[in-house]
Amino acid sequence: MLKVGDPLPSFAVPNQHDVIVSSDQLKGHWVVLYFYPKDNTPGCTQESCDFRDTYDQLKKLGCIVLGVSKDSPKSHTNFISKYILPFDLLSDGDGKICESFGVWVEKSMYGKKYFGIERSTFLIAPDGTIAHIWRKVSVKDHVADVVRTLTESL
Repeated sequence: MLKVGDPLPSFAVPNQHDVIVSSDQLKGHWVVLYFYPKDNTPGCTQESCDFRDTYDQLKKLGCIVLGVSKDSPKSHTNFISKYILPFDLLSDGDGKICESFGVWVEKSMYGKKYFGIERSTFLIAPDGTIAHIWRKVSVKDHVADVVRTLTESL
């Protein structure tokens, strides 16, 4: 399980344009990497729109925002277009990033167990280490907490 101070796990996956985004490209920047279960679902839409609404503020703080789910690049393209999201969404089709960040977990709904993405956010420092982790995220007020934590970390 990742903890604060650990190095950013290595990855290289496509964004919504099928352009590969790698962990190596993120060094030298603050990065908000948020994992969410599925495009176009209520909580995921709210969280993504909250990041959209604070994007200019995060960008002024020198921060890159990236969302990650197992949805396809095409699904991400549609989601971005529908909600006018100004940042990239990464497609973790094989689940390797989710596993390396420890967010692919067993869940339970209506008594049935299944595996899925645990809504989580990671703040990555410019040196490539994990600066802060939010697990089992509740969407309400989450993005405001991320902005506050980033501001305090600068």
